[in-house]
Amino acid sequence: MKANEINLNRFLAQSDTQFVIPVYQRNYDWTLAQCKQLILDILEVGVDKKVTAHFIGSIVYIHDDVYSASGIRELTVIDGQQRLTTITLIYLTLFNIAKDLDDKQLQNRINEQFLINKFDNEDGSKLKLRPTENNDKALQYLLRNDQNEEFSEYARLIENYNFLKIQITAENYKEALNGLGKLMFVEISLDREKDDPQKIFESLNSTGLELSEADLIRNYILMGLTRKKQNAIYKKYWEVIESLAKDEKTNQSKVSDFIRDFITIKNKKIPNKKKVYQEFKTNYPIQDYDELEVVLSEIKTLAKHYNKLTNPANESDQEIKKQLAYISKLEINVSFPFLIQVYEDYSESKISKETFIKVLELTQTFVWRRFIIGLPTNALNKIFMRLYEDVDQDNYLDSIALSLIKKKGTQRFPRDIEISNNLKEKDLYNIQSKNRTYLLERLENHNNQEEVKIEGNPKITIEHIFPQNPDPKWKINLGEEKYNLIKENYLNTISNLTLSGNNGKLGNKYFTDKRDMNVDNGEQGYKFSRLWLNRYLREQTEWNVEQINNRCKLLEDRFFKIWNLPEVEFELNDDYDEVNIFDAENPTNKKLAYAVFFGQKLETRKTSELYRHIMTQLFELQPQSFFTTELKDKLAITKKPEELRQAVEINDTYYIESNIDNRGKFERIKMALEVFDFEDELSIKYANE
Repeated sequence: MKANEINLNRFLAQSDTQFVIPVYQRNYDWTLAQCKQLILDILEVGVDKKVTAHFIGSIVYIHDDVYSASGIRELTVIDGQQRLTTITLIYLTLFNIAKDLDDKQLQNRINEQFLINKFDNEDGSKLKLRPTENNDKALQYLLRNDQNEEFSEYARLIENYNFLKIQITAENYKEALNGLGKLMFVEISLDREKDDPQKIFESLNSTGLELSEADLIRNYILMGLTRKKQNAIYKKYWEVIESLAKDEKTNQSKVSDFIRDFITIKNKKIPNKKKVYQEFKTNYPIQDYDELEVVLSEIKTLAKHYNKLTNPANESDQEIKKQLAYISKLEINVSFPFLIQVYEDYSESKISKETFIKVLELTQTFVWRRFIIGLPTNALNKIFMRLYEDVDQDNYLDSIALSLIKKKGTQRFPRDIEISNNLKEKDLYNIQSKNRTYLLERLENHNNQEEVKIEGNPKITIEHIFPQNPDPKWKINLGEEKYNLIKENYLNTISNLTLSGNNGKLGNKYFTDKRDMNVDNGEQGYKFSRLWLNRYLREQTEWNVEQINNRCKLLEDRFFKIWNLPEVEFELNDDYDEVNIFDAENPTNKKLAYAVFFGQKLETRKTSELYRHIMTQLFELQPQSFFTTELKDKLAITKKPEELRQAVEINDTYYIESNIDNRGKFERIKMALEVFDFEDELSIKYANE
């Protein structure tokens, strides 16, 4: 590596030299504010005669001492492209001003020193700066300056050029030229044979380049290749992956998330969102071109499925699209590592369309039932991470259902009785709107040939049958006791919610008034509604606790038809109640049958024995973690047992506090497992007594 302070003009004016922005670099994305700051600085130092130099940072490039076929030396820029590109736009602006002023000497000097390589005979490559493809087209267009030609695509480069044309005029162009001549930067030249450009790039990123995990992976894949192979890999694979792994509604890149799912599929372990690049780098060390193609080919194939999971509208089959839209509405992204593999089986005709749809329905049922009874969502990551391992290709759907139905604790598949109890009392109005819409749409549209759309439909709103702010007539007719009972216990439950196209008109009115409303023959009331959710309401003469409970039963029956518990048979065995400690129920007043740590069965019935054993094993493995993490204070680790109320020895020197209840011991065990990244390595089984 060589680093020198150099004048920018002298650097750019090198003859037979081209500054190439490789395809793995980010797009040119400087904003008008950044351009404004740069040109103001240039004009300011251009006017100030006391200033002889102005530092603008560094430019890092790979210098191979290799010339292209046309005799042009190529320098691959890995840091500094935003500044270089903007400086080029400034020179292009000055070039056109010189042209307007008929200053041919200035025009030729700018053109031949800073914009093109005059004697480069290779078509389309005379530009001294070669940005990536889209920017290259925009720069070529600006250089042609053809008033009859229009550039059809949006380009930040053109937007910034138009801004700079306003900032630099015939009145101040000399100050701009003078300021450009004072610009200095640090030139850092890397030799591919002696330096490691990727490591240097990572170092640059850590100091504030703010690249995403996907950017780092792209650079890692492409940086070590020749320019020709970079372009080939980028065009054939990475550009396709970037176009597929995207939320098309928001135009937001999802490449980092997708690669995280890909690594999860391969490793059966979910990488930290901020360590996706490091995990990819560990699992896929730099390979030769052919090996790289094998990996990227698989990633590209799976990206096609990820695209449809993220953008259901891209699925051509209407029935599959419908289920994907439901999954998207519920935002069950944690299921993607599992569903991507199922999608691949469907695309390869390993499973039928019917089976695929049933897997999508089963996924919703599992997640939605868990939501209804309030089970923690963080358990879903690990469930879906390994679920595909339980797939039996000869018994595809049932094997998945069996795997889910056998789960226990916080990972469990809620049974009907749990759903019934929660539907009666759960507030299903003050939940996220996407979940509320999903629930009511599915209830309304089950076996309905004319489906009702709620989301984005201004004609349909959610209606409280017993209003949130009831008309006084409600209290008069119900009596204060029943009135308060409904308001306090049933107001926001599913039994009291329905859909209406006339919510504003029905408002706070009494039940029979809402039922029969027909102002100006508008048929606003429930009795005129064609919605299934209002069918029961048509026949009722009052709205009391009895009617609420009856309607709850109707909705419950419909719920079980839509989100039905799989009917699979399985035998109980000794390991059935064996669960990961993170999914285990509260250990208070419970005894252990045994535990399994790193595959080794521990015959222990006391939580205190398990606590000591786990901490002793972990301390022996990596003692420093007990002093450099939150474990130190939480465990009260010390060399002096007398300082503790109930000391437990974890080696010949150190002790930890054990005067805590079973729940506290479990919490500390789980904390230690998280510190060591061993969350999957401890399972327990409670004794049946």
